[in-house]
Amino acid sequence: MIPRRLLPRPNPVALRRWPVLLLVALAGCARPAAPPAPAPAKVVATHPLKMPIVEWDEYVGRIEPIEQVDVRARVSGHLESTHFEEGQLVQAGDLLCILDQRPFRIAAEQAEADLSGTSARVQEAKAQLVQSEAEVRSAESLLVLAGQQLERTKRLLSNNAQTQEGLDIRESTFKQATADVDVRRARVLLAKAAVVTAEADHRAAESRLAAARLNLEYTEVRAPVTGRVGRRIVTDGNLISGGSEQSTLLTTIVSLDPIYCDFDADEQSYLKYERLSRAGELSDLRATKLPVFVRLADERTGFPHHGHLDFLDNRLDRKTATMRTRAILPNPDLALTPGLFAKVRIPGSGRREATLIPDSAIATDQSEKFVLVVDASGKIRRQRVELGRTARGLRIVREGLTGDEPVVIRGMQRATPGAQVEATIEETLAADDGLPDDATPLPREKWLQSYVRRGEDPARNIDWRSARPVPTAVDLQQMSDIAEGLHRTETDRLP
Repeated sequence: MIPRRLLPRPNPVALRRWPVLLLVALAGCARPAAPPAPAPAKVVATHPLKMPIVEWDEYVGRIEPIEQVDVRARVSGHLESTHFEEGQLVQAGDLLCILDQRPFRIAAEQAEADLSGTSARVQEAKAQLVQSEAEVRSAESLLVLAGQQLERTKRLLSNNAQTQEGLDIRESTFKQATADVDVRRARVLLAKAAVVTAEADHRAAESRLAAARLNLEYTEVRAPVTGRVGRRIVTDGNLISGGSEQSTLLTTIVSLDPIYCDFDADEQSYLKYERLSRAGELSDLRATKLPVFVRLADERTGFPHHGHLDFLDNRLDRKTATMRTRAILPNPDLALTPGLFAKVRIPGSGRREATLIPDSAIATDQSEKFVLVVDASGKIRRQRVELGRTARGLRIVREGLTGDEPVVIRGMQRATPGAQVEATIEETLAADDGLPDDATPLPREKWLQSYVRRGEDPARNIDWRSARPVPTAVDLQQMSDIAEGLHRTETDRLP
């Protein structure tokens, strides 16, 4: 036994470490604790918007005038004065230019003198006709008297109360009276022919006077249409030619209100319109006036210019496979200037119910477009969708969504299919794009006229019936033959 004093004394510091070492050993023998579950990812979702819409097709068009006129003189002469400012608005009938009128005034006065001469000749021919007809009546009276005397002489001769010589004298007198009637009637025919010729000459003189006055009127060049006049091409004092397509160009005028917007519809769009029309989903583009909305290049929002379809061509262009289409728009403030480019919207569908989502909800990979749907349990589900164009600032969903399920619009990078998420729902609002949700054709009382009926041209005031051609010699001969036949018939009836 070892004496007590020889045993080592316990170290107080070491004794204090034993409990700590014991706890560490016990902790090393225990199982590892499970990590805490991660918190659900936070995302923002929205419910698709279901509303009636019209899909609007967009084209690039160009503003064109309904009427554009190259102003040219209709007669040749010296340009005496100009009466318009370049670029000003003019009304139909406004005076633009005046040519030297002196030669045309002289020609009109000469035509008036010729007309007076022909008028006198007509009166002279008619007086001669009256005289000839009177001579015919006198000769016919003498013929009747000669016939009666001849019959009386024949009766006396049969009773031996008259000689043969007396009968011969009466027969000679009757024949002479008959010949005299024929001569007088021939003179009547000649007098009638003279009247016809004189009246024809008179009508020709009237036509020449009307033409001379018309040419005098044409020395005043007036605006044929209402619109804006262009630059002055010819200055005063120049000799200009007129009356043909090669006449000197003086200026141009384009009409402004209403105004056209021309654009080209591609073949696929045209076929779509035809199918929709046959199915009754869209009105016929030719038979009705569908609404049209136009925006200029500097107009960033909305489509402030409203009109309707006016024309659809009858064939597609073989080179471009497009069909020329035209809209007509009112332009009271003259903001639409010919030559401007414009964006044109026309109805591409009838009014129908559609499902709309923001573009921020759409994701894509190499094969398809999809959205992330939050199901009833709060988990993410990938849903393939077929999309259409935009409407009211939202994307049309043609297939894939019923419209009741929320779709993720923010936080998509934290949302994977099958993951639990905490979704905050935001309301989807449709923007006002300036287009109605209706494609009803315009009623007839709101149609715009694509042409303006003009006042009568001064040339139309001429009675062209008075300008019939002068009868030719053949015509006069035919008239004489007819009259001769009538004369023979009447002569045969005489005793």
